[in-house]
Parts: sequence; C-alpha cells; structure tokens
Amino acid sequence: MLASLNKFSTAIIIKEDWDDFGEEEKTHDTHEAQDPEDLEVFHPTNEWQTLKPGQTVPAGSHVRLNLQTGQREAKLGGEKGFKYNERDGQRQEMMNKQAAFFSTQKIKEALKKFKGDYNPSKKDEESVRSQFRSVDDLKRDMEALDFLMETDIQIMRKLLSQFNSTGSTVDQRVTALLDLEYLVHQVDNAQNLVSMGGMKLITDSLNNTDVRLQENAAFVLGSAISSNPSVQVEALESGALQKLLNLLATPHPVSVKKKALFALACLLHHFPFAQSQFVKLGGLQVLGELFQVQGADALRVRIVTLLYDMITEKELISQTGKDAVPDSSHQDYLQYTEYSLLPMLVEQGWCTFVPELLVSPEHDRREKALHALLAMMPHCQARYQQNPSLATSLSILQKEYQKLALTEETLGEEDGYFGEILALLDSMVQKMYCEHNVSNCVPL
Repeated sequence: MLASLNKFSTAIIIKEDWDDFGEEEKTHDTHEAQDPEDLEVFHPTNEWQTLKPGQTVPAGSHVRLNLQTGQREAKLGGEKGFKYNERDGQRQEMMNKQAAFFSTQKIKEALKKFKGDYNPSKKDEESVRSQFRSVDDLKRDMEALDFLMETDIQIMRKLLSQFNSTGSTVDQRVTALLDLEYLVHQVDNAQNLVSMGGMKLITDSLNNTDVRLQENAAFVLGSAISSNPSVQVEALESGALQKLLNLLATPHPVSVKKKALFALACLLHHFPFAQSQFVKLGGLQVLGELFQVQGADALRVRIVTLLYDMITEKELISQTGKDAVPDSSHQDYLQYTEYSLLPMLVEQGWCTFVPELLVSPEHDRREKALHALLAMMPHCQARYQQNPSLATSLSILQKEYQKLALTEETLGEEDGYFGEILALLDSMVQKMYCEHNVSNCVPL
C-alpha cells in the first residue's frame, strides 16, 4: 500500500470555503467544546503549513491531508475552481490573489463600531409600512381571533340567552335553535345543554304557539337525546314524552309532526322505561290515529320504522333470556317485560295498517313495511291470511322484484337491493301460510 502511494503525490489537496470547513471541523475536531471566538486563527502563506487542532482557516485557502504524516496542512489559496492540465492529466489551482482575510480580532473591533442610531428616510419608512403591518394592527387581529375562538359552551350560553330573551324576534329564536341543533349532536354538548338549563327551555317550547319554534325545538330535542342515555333520562323527566305525544295527537303541520316523530324515536331508542311509559300514555293509539290521517303518507313510514325498532329491541332482549343478560342490563330486561307490545299492536289494528304501505311505489317504504310485517308475524299471521288485499299485493310485488332481481344479476350484482326485497317477499309468503313448520305451507 505504501509503495503504491509513493508513486503519487504524498497529499490529498482540498479547497474548501470557510463555512464548509467549519462544518468539517464540527464533525472531526476533538476540540468541539471550545468557544469558536477563542480559536486561534491560522495565517496562511504561500508555503504549506501544518494546522493545529482548533485553528480556523480563512476562506479561499487550500487545505490538504498529508498521507505520510496524517496531518492537515494549508496555504494561501487561489481563485475558486481548478483548471485541468491536459498534458500531465493533473489538476492545477487557479490562484485568487484578491481573497479577503479578516481575523477574529478585526471582526470584533468592527462590530464594536456599529451604532444603533439608524435614521431611515420617510421614503424607507413608507416602503416598510406598505410591506408589513404594525404591532397594533397585529394585536387587533389577535383580539378578533380570540373572539372567534369561543368554546362550544360559551357559544351555547349565548344562543340560549338569545333564545330566551324577550327582545328576540321569532326569526332570531329560530336561528338560535338551528345553531344549537348543530352543536348538540356532540355528546358532551348535549349534556352541557342539560347542565345549563337548556333542556327545560327546549321542552317548554314544544308547547309554544308558533309552529316554527315547535318544529325546531323538537329538532334540537331529537338531536340532543340521540344515542345519549343520560340526556334521554333528563328529557323524559322534563315531560318531553307527553309534549311530543300532544304534538302528534293535535292538529299541526306535517313538518312539525315529522320533527316530533324524530324526537320521539330518539327518546324511545334503547330506553325501555320510556317505551313502557309511551305504551301506558296511549302512544300506540296516537300513532294509529296519525297513520290513518289523509295526506300523512310522509309520516307513515316513520311510524312503522319506530314500531319495528321497538318490536325488535324487545324481541332481542326476550330471546337473550333473564339468566344470560349481563348484570349491567338486568334492569333493562325487567323494564322490557313490564309491557306487552305485540298483543297491543294486534288489538289496535296494526296488522291491517302496515300492509297498506305495500301499495306505495317507493322501494324504501315497501322494504320497511315488509320488515315490520315479518316482525309482527307471530301475532298477526291469522289476520294476514284473512286479508285478500295483502295476498294480492304480495303476489304482484313478487313478480315485479323477480324481474328487477334478475336484471341485477345480469349486471353482475348477486346480492343487490332488489334481490334483498325479493327475499323478504318470499319469506313473508312462506311464513304467512305456515302453521308451525314448513311442511304445512300452502303456496300463494
């Protein structure tokens, strides 16, 4: 290895800028802990000199690593770059005789001479002001941002104050309710609504004489209690159930009744005690009368969906069995057993009401009607068999959805929407004409 090196120059020459060399020193020098201002400055000459550890080298100097001694050496540099000598194939430096040199001491002395009494001209001041904003302007903007960054609780307090103010117009109160509805979707905000006394304001507004306030109060109530058990309890205790049933039982616009049904469904959802109170207060009768009102087609599917949810919840807990119910749900199980839902539905004519939805041209209404009909099958089977209109509707719909399902399969949709409805129809026909098992089924 040494023999090979002797054939060539005994050093590697590197030409580096001041900043580049500084980075190299940070990496390799063993004196990193020294203050850079106290490092000894190297004064290069035209001859190669050995660099001491920690010495800084002026910009433009040549630095090389002597392969024989392993030490760094430096001398005055030339112009940036190299020229290539084509004759001997070696690089040669292009010397820069004008390279500036400043020692650390000279730099310190120059810095001491700087003064802080710079007086810009008016033109310079105007130029700066046109490009930048003053501190006062920034402060005003920050104050505005602080105003916009209110917490949800602060906003809700203002909205409740606006809603409850005697000086607010109906439009302003409606706007406050709509803004509240947006906020109470969040569980914590709905609970804060209760703690701030807002639940009582909302439920009291269900009895307001202005239909817009009634409608939007029901909307806020439904959003606040949706999947929020603690708020459901507060709403029930504030008399929301009675007030909602009153809205549904008395003459009101369809828009008000829609929102009232929405709030009622949210209140009863997975809340067996509220469902028990609903039945005791004649809720099934109220919904039955509403279902038969002329022009209430938009409400019918909502009513049937609500009843279907109640049936399936009660049926699910009954199938689980008392012993299999967790301790945390034991109270719910007892509350579900306090009332008999299906027998009351049969008694109040729901076995006849629900099939009426099958004549609707909308697929969604048909689907929800079929789900409800199947859920009521154990108690409504005899009445289904005695209903010729139901048999006719099922026969017509089977043929219609067989074609639609076939079209879906042709398009590559094996488990399509129409195929699911056809499966419901087939199941309905099969169970409708069965006594206890499939062998007793009679084809339609």
